[in-house]
This record gives sequence, structure tokens and C-alpha cells, in this order.
Amino acid sequence: MKIGLFFGSFNPIHVGHLIIGNIMVESTDLEQVWYVVSPHNPLKSKGSLIHEFDRYDMVQAAINEAYHLRVSDIEFNMPKPSYTVDTLAYLADRHSEHHFSLIIGEDNLRSFPKWKNYETILEHYGLYVYPRPNGNVSELAEHPNVQFVKAPILDISATYIRNLVKENKSLQFLVPDAVAQLIKARKLYQ
Repeated sequence: MKIGLFFGSFNPIHVGHLIIGNIMVESTDLEQVWYVVSPHNPLKSKGSLIHEFDRYDMVQAAINEAYHLRVSDIEFNMPKPSYTVDTLAYLADRHSEHHFSLIIGEDNLRSFPKWKNYETILEHYGLYVYPRPNGNVSELAEHPNVQFVKAPILDISATYIRNLVKENKSLQFLVPDAVAQLIKARKLYQ
């Protein structure tokens, strides 16, 4: 099976993440998308990052029973900080029956050469790139293992959602109802 890995903090997961995952399955040769919850992105500050298990639970609640979407906690037990190339190698070894590719936003393509062993990712796994606001042209755009996927440009920010929670405002239509309920029940981001 061909699986796209969508790495992220998902702090929290929102409808933009879900739309991208669904489009990847509906518009490409990917058969499933696995949301890989990252304990801590080495290129980002921990800041307002809530516990990884809460973020995992929110992704699980968001995808519910969608047959083509899964959530993975694979990086929870890997050395920190976790690097995408190491996670890809581990998954490929553990699930040799699948072929894994990486899903990233166009805004990350320009900085992709800063990733650990990015050449290995390109050559062995490949990238599916979705449009993002402020996506800049990258020299990697012409690489044969980089596939651009038509999708709506979504500018939904997890930071914006966290601020709404702090201001006690509605999250309706920004996150699935099940995620909003988890945030409220566990008093996340307050």
C-alpha cells in the first residue's frame, strides 16, 4: 500500500489538516494518509506545545472512522528530537509491505534542504507538496520525486485556534466537534 505521512505537532489538529489528508488520498496515488504526531519538531520552539498524548487523542478523535486516515505515535518512543528521515527508515523497515512518502506544505519546500539527510528522503520516499500561503519557488520544484498536488490554499493557524480557546471563543468549523469537546473537557490551551 502507498501511504503518505503527514508529520506535525497537530497542536491542535484542525479542518485544514483533515482537508489536506483527504485530498491526498482522493487526488493522488496515495491509498492512506497517516498523521504522525511529532513530540517536538527540532525546528520549532516547544512554547505552547501540549502533551503529545493529548495531541494524539485529538487527531484520533478528528479522523474518527475515516478508513483512509490513520494516526501514528511512532515518534513517541524514538530518540528526541525526532528526525523525519529516521522515522521514515524505521517505518519502512517495520512495514516493508508499504511504500511511504512525505506530505509537506509548499512553504516548507524551500527550507527542505535544511532537514537532516533530505537527499535520502527525496530519493527513497519522495514528496507530495500542497499549496500554502507564502509558498516560495524552490530549486526542488523540478525534482522528479516532488509532486505538487492541487488543493485549496488554507490559512488556518493552530496558533489562532489556541488564542480563541484562551479568549473562550467558539471553535466551530475550525476543528471537528470531537476535538473541540476534548479541548474543553481537558481544559487544554487555557
